[in-house]
Amino acid sequence: MIIEPRIRGFICTTAHPAGCAANVRQQIDLVRSRGPIEGGPKRVLVLGCSAGYGLASRIVTTFGCGADTVGVSFEKEPTETKTASAGWYNNRAFEIEAAAAGRKAVTLDGDAFSDEMREKVLAAVRDELGQIDMLVYSMAAPVRTDPRTGETYRSAIKPLGEPVRVKTLNTDKAEVFETELAPATPEETAATVKVMGGEDWELWVEALAQAGLLADGFRTLDYTYIGSQLTWPIYWHATLGKAKEDVDRAAAAIRGRLGPDAARVVSLKAVVTQASSAIPVVPLYGVVLFKVMKEMGLHEGCIEQIDRLFREALPKGALDETGRIRMDDWELSEKVQAEVERRWPLVATETLGELGDLAGFRADFLKIFGFGVPGVDYAADLDPRVVV
Repeated sequence: MIIEPRIRGFICTTAHPAGCAANVRQQIDLVRSRGPIEGGPKRVLVLGCSAGYGLASRIVTTFGCGADTVGVSFEKEPTETKTASAGWYNNRAFEIEAAAAGRKAVTLDGDAFSDEMREKVLAAVRDELGQIDMLVYSMAAPVRTDPRTGETYRSAIKPLGEPVRVKTLNTDKAEVFETELAPATPEETAATVKVMGGEDWELWVEALAQAGLLADGFRTLDYTYIGSQLTWPIYWHATLGKAKEDVDRAAAAIRGRLGPDAARVVSLKAVVTQASSAIPVVPLYGVVLFKVMKEMGLHEGCIEQIDRLFREALPKGALDETGRIRMDDWELSEKVQAEVERRWPLVATETLGELGDLAGFRADFLKIFGFGVPGVDYAADLDPRVVV
């Protein structure tokens, strides 16, 4: 079949196997081009391994640090007539490249919030890695069932207290407009914390520790995004912020049990993801931010950011006042934010092309699904079940 992008709202319902594989290989090539990373972890578990920062972490630890990995994700398999999810293709392409490099790469597919999947992962870690030096927690899901109670929670991305009016962007129509967001109820806020907070991270660390699978010097990282004051009304000062505060709480609790440097929250920069594209304010902020950072030579994608994390930030050990590792330092630098804030009141549908990088944003979105990757023949007739 000839595979083309089919976009519905904030979702692309198709993925290109050759494009996804080429995207994975390009990320691997970038890490290899920068040379080995000394002192990195050698046995790594990545929760949420199939895309974005989780996939980048698996690539950097494998091809930069020389690690063997177990990865967990929740993906859709292909059929004869339908493509898989992009993450499924990413995982297969990664496994092919890891095997060629002589590295172990075991990927498990299913609900990482469930006890059933936890037991499968513990068995895979025990059988394939023995123990782990690092756990990377890079989970992003709108729904979580608490394995202890069986109750299902759904997150709500809403402001707190009062309605908020914000400027945002329809990326399909290239239209800038304002919208009003209703505040969350206390129940919605609590549910968002249950889904996106630190509870599940703690459960994973506890299960691994009880199974004797944590090596001496074990470390775990949980990825987050804080953003700037332009996104705070829907991010940090909203339901998402309450969930992220709970992740900070969990990090402190894990450090209290396992040691002073055992758990760190890593605050990363804004990038294009399927989830972020649906959050009001964030697409418009990203379009303006990316143009500013590209003009200043500071823009990074997921792989560049995670490579810098393992190559520079982790060895240095620099922390902010709350104990986080800040990889959003370039995004939140005074010169970048001053220029973004200067442009913000000026950006409108008519000025979007001048003040923002919508074309780059759209290209990054399509690349998530394997489209628009240089060197790929998109006119080729492919079997969607095959990754090469």
